Amino acid sequence: MTAPLREAANQDRFAAETERFRRELLAHCYRMVGSAHDAEDLVQETYLRAWRSYAGFEGRASIRSWLYKIATNVCLTALEPRRIRVLPSGLTGPYDGPDRPPSHVAPGEVSWLEPLPDRWTAPAADDPAAAVVARESLRLALIASLQHLPARQRAILILREVLAFSAAETAQILDTTTAAVKSGLQRARARLDELEPEPEELLEPTDQRARALLDGYIAAFERSDAGLLEQVLRTDATLEATPFREWQAGRVKCIHMLDAYVLGAPGDWQMIATTANGQPAAVVYHRDTDGALRAHGIVVLAPTATGVSRVIEFHDPALVVMFGFPDVLAD
Repeated sequence: MTAPLREAANQDRFAAETERFRRELLAHCYRMVGSAHDAEDLVQETYLRAWRSYAGFEGRASIRSWLYKIATNVCLTALEPRRIRVLPSGLTGPYDGPDRPPSHVAPGEVSWLEPLPDRWTAPAADDPAAAVVARESLRLALIASLQHLPARQRAILILREVLAFSAAETAQILDTTTAAVKSGLQRARARLDELEPEPEELLEPTDQRARALLDGYIAAFERSDAGLLEQVLRTDATLEATPFREWQAGRVKCIHMLDAYVLGAPGDWQMIATTANGQPAAVVYHRDTDGALRAHGIVVLAPTATGVSRVIEFHDPALVVMFGFPDVLAD
């Protein structure tokens, strides 16, 4: 076999053995770094490094473990010089000052968490159990909490508790000892309990109650009807939006802020239902001064049996395109 043919055969074998793990590796990188854009780049780097060292892969570990070792180390290297990604609630407590619009955080001052389109990481349709695990481990509240863990503790927690690698496998992936993995996991669990002591039981995006809540939220904006929000939000609901520093706690304050500074007139907003991070979400468009509906961002809801407990709006037009929607929407 000639060299070009041998190279092509190796590439085909590499693709056959590794491509089936791409979606879960993307989810892994996202859990590690909290950015969909960065996760895409890190998965590309993972596959590039894997291909370069594929000839030396001796099969002493599974191909999956080998890929996770590369991906985890790519993420750890990428995280070294970076600030953690946060939501406004990770910066300060809820706003309780004078009535005024929320203030922008200066560009570059904060690295914001990003939502992840569900279609990027959805497991096979014939594996509902895997789908539930994937959704639970990608909830926005959990991803936000994970970002506050030291990077190696974050990796240990994800590898052990989300991906179910053994302590020995995790130690091999991280080039450390089993004792260090067990100790790191204990510390990570304790810290996560401080950050999110009682994780909420969210409705699945396919639950009719969750879709009704999303539809109500969309209708409130498209009709500029603050009264509809009372039917959607829980009394203890929170509202936060990037890139704004202040956030609101309590339905009354959330509705007042939206009614006073955001809702505008009927027709100013249009939204398209989608899902992100295993939660109901919407792609958001806002009508500009020329009358065009331009990409505005993504809103993600936390639906519970008693209403929406948390609304997170990501004001970033680039996210709309990333979710697979146009920059300008036809009426």
